[in-house]
Amino acid sequence: MESNSFLAVDLGATSGRVISGSIENGKLVLEDIHKFPNEMIAIHGNHYWNIFHLFRQIKEGLTIASRKGIKPVSIGVDTWGVDIAFVGEDGSLMGLPYAYRNFTTRENTDSFLKQFPLDELYARTGIQTLDFNTVFQLYALQLRQSSQLKAAKHILFMPDAISYLLTGQQVTEYTIASTSQMLNPTTKDFDSKILEYIGVERSKFPGEIVFSGHQVGTLTQELAQETGLGEIPVIAVAGHDTASAVVSVPAVDHKFAYLSSGTWSLMGLELPEPVVNDRSQKANITNEGGVDGTIRFLKNITGMWILEQCKKEWDLEHVYSYEELVDLSHKATPFASLFDPDNEKFANPQSMTKAIAEFCRQTGQEIPSTAGEFVRAIFESLALRYKQVFESLKTFATFPIDRLHVIGGGSRNEFMNQLTANSTGVEVLAGPAEATAIGNMMMQAKAVGRFNNIQEIRDFIRTSVALNVYHPQEKAVWEAAYLQFLKYAKPIE
Repeated sequence: MESNSFLAVDLGATSGRVISGSIENGKLVLEDIHKFPNEMIAIHGNHYWNIFHLFRQIKEGLTIASRKGIKPVSIGVDTWGVDIAFVGEDGSLMGLPYAYRNFTTRENTDSFLKQFPLDELYARTGIQTLDFNTVFQLYALQLRQSSQLKAAKHILFMPDAISYLLTGQQVTEYTIASTSQMLNPTTKDFDSKILEYIGVERSKFPGEIVFSGHQVGTLTQELAQETGLGEIPVIAVAGHDTASAVVSVPAVDHKFAYLSSGTWSLMGLELPEPVVNDRSQKANITNEGGVDGTIRFLKNITGMWILEQCKKEWDLEHVYSYEELVDLSHKATPFASLFDPDNEKFANPQSMTKAIAEFCRQTGQEIPSTAGEFVRAIFESLALRYKQVFESLKTFATFPIDRLHVIGGGSRNEFMNQLTANSTGVEVLAGPAEATAIGNMMMQAKAVGRFNNIQEIRDFIRTSVALNVYHPQEKAVWEAAYLQFLKYAKPIE
């Protein structure tokens, strides 16, 4: 009997999992196999990812799948963007990869841009400037005379590094490489002038760029035996988690905007060609690679990272569930405390609650004191930031946008979804929550001929998942709140 199961290795900035998806009777059936935490490690003032812990947990997930009798067609890996691992001449990983939160100050970015103008950098890549983009990480490592960078034979983006551990084969996948701010969106290869400026040879990125659907290799003989799965193919899916998530937007056509909601929120459009001009640069909107030649025209928004950091502080005294926090937020006064989630003050403060309180004090607003008040402030500020970005995106669209698809873990948050509908003034369709893993699996299925194109995938997903619909409410109240929010937010030009 032909197998209908696919395994997704889905790694986020706070957690990871191995999840199985089976196509049964024309619908997708998901089964969580193994979940595990992913935390940055602070050592001597630097932040790292424990890639060996991740590998061990992935291997455990594959082993559990085998014990359950799952015989997958293939395996795909997706992760967060920008971060990299170094591989030595002997093929071994050279220590722990740096975490992007290690590069959140503007010092390196400003130094870079003194000699390489921002206008030219954007014109060559179409990527928004974020202090932790790979290009600035590599520049910073050059300034530090990094022994890892000097000695590395190859540089692998995180999903490619995980695939390498699984297969022994090295590739550079397009969607994840596009997050680096080193890729030309037209040629879909690394920009030689940028690489020359940061002193990194093109040869350090193995081979030609590969695209979603490419077979990286098969599980190594060792892993095939240890896990019991056999030498299963590992497919280069859309390696960037947002690219995988966008695959699973259950849209009826191309006239939609999406919000991938998780630790980060990413709002954007799916376009056939990049938009690289003065307006998109001033708005700091990015042109990241999508599947099947599409462009993810989007803007990064600091998402539930702020709430997650607050929760860590509260957990020291009282462990709240997310459901409890949402309930507490209902009882707090609306619009008492607003802030721009993308203000650099909230990038990686020692105390997130103190950073929010201090911002409110400086701006003459009510200072949150309870968990419910903080959560309400976070949710409303995020919703209003969503409106600000949504209004900017609409000016670039060549089609009307009358709906916003919310995908990812945040689509489960009914209160936040209603606030988003209220703020943006458009219909919000929430789901699927497992968007990234589903997109990962669907690109594996497409690679073996189960689907011919992305619209076929989206039509299939729409019949497989239940969507919740939210309609805008309290228009006048939210318009007034938006005007108040704009006093604290950096303009999107």
